[in-house]
Amino acid sequence: MNVLISGSSGLIGTALIEKLNAAGHGTIRLVRKPGPARADEIPWDPAAGQLDTAPLEGLDAVVHLAGENIAGGRWTDERKQRIRDSRVLGTRLLTGRIAALSRPPRVMISTSAIGYYGNRGSEALKEDSGPGDGFLASLCQEWEAAAKPVVDKGVRLVILRIGIVLSSKGGALARMLLPFKLGLGGTIGSGNQYMAWITLDDLVGIILYGLENDTLRGPVNAVSPNPETNEDFTHALGRVLVRPTFFPLPAFAVRLMLGDMADELLLSSARVQPSQLRALGYKFQYPRLEEALMQILRH
Repeated sequence: MNVLISGSSGLIGTALIEKLNAAGHGTIRLVRKPGPARADEIPWDPAAGQLDTAPLEGLDAVVHLAGENIAGGRWTDERKQRIRDSRVLGTRLLTGRIAALSRPPRVMISTSAIGYYGNRGSEALKEDSGPGDGFLASLCQEWEAAAKPVVDKGVRLVILRIGIVLSSKGGALARMLLPFKLGLGGTIGSGNQYMAWITLDDLVGIILYGLENDTLRGPVNAVSPNPETNEDFTHALGRVLVRPTFFPLPAFAVRLMLGDMADELLLSSARVQPSQLRALGYKFQYPRLEEALMQILRH
């Protein structure tokens, strides 16, 4: 199988390429860099609308992971626009080119996020639950809509609504480790907000499953079957690291530091369930949080 991957240098893309190559599949990277492309690269420039169609002919699959880091800095109006453009314009360009192919890929896996559901308290959220409110919910709706043109071309489209990705190599958990190891960890806000999480290993496994199984299509919640509250997550991480968790971070302090990003990323509650994966019998490697943290932090 020859697989085109955008966002290949990121946390998820790097792990995915390693797994695909180890299984004997061919991988081609969509890259944004000056100079000539290597044999396993296809250059593109989403902001300028530049992507040559010819190299896309005859690919077996596309995995679209590209997008600016949502948590990479305070959400100014300019930064929000960059986050939106990196996802919506990039997805629109890629799917537009795929829809124009005479030999399109049989499957495209495009990413979204659980931010689609907004702040929903303790409500159990499945793939058919409606969207929420706020910047992330609006962004995810536009992002997902931008992927849909490939369906009319006969491409099986899987849209992964990804939760908090746990890995010691990057992402939210990696940023939390130092304060927790210093004994400065604690709950955020009330601690009652649900955190829908997924290990990096399980997320890569879900992508591989989606590439190979024709039954998986449409929106898919890429999360563990056991979401935890922030309070439970905090205590579990403290137990695994054998450190106290006595330093709560009040909601007002988070808002002072991060502005409206605080409400949507850290104080928002999304009790998301992987209903479609469960219905298809997908087996998670690490469905329980403490077991997952022990495995991740062992390496």
